[in-house]
Amino acid sequence: MAKHRISSGSPFEKTAGYSRAVVNGDRCHVAGTTGYDYATMQIPDDVAAQTRNALATVEATLKEAGFALGDVVRARYVLKNADDVDAVFAVLGEVFGEVRPAATMIVADLIKPEIKFEVDVTVER
Repeated sequence: MAKHRISSGSPFEKTAGYSRAVVNGDRCHVAGTTGYDYATMQIPDDVAAQTRNALATVEATLKEAGFALGDVVRARYVLKNADDVDAVFAVLGEVFGEVRPAATMIVADLIKPEIKFEVDVTVER
């Protein structure tokens, strides 16, 4: 089966040479997604708002690929500041509370100073 690539329109995709997502059969792999609104290239300062934006981009990408957030089986979160964990957990609980994918959270520096949160997911049917 041929792979299908999906773009969110982010200029980072072309610059860095990646796709927002790649569908391969019954699986979809969504690349690291930050809190930018990719239509405006604006990012809120608030980490919870960044988390909501990132998950909204992931959800729109999955919908385009024929999947849903409920299909997520694996999630990896990168948080810039461990002090923000409670704010991020609150949003993740709202979105993934019933889905409960296998997940990992890493605290690490991110590629731009304004980015406080990033997520990538794997989805299966």
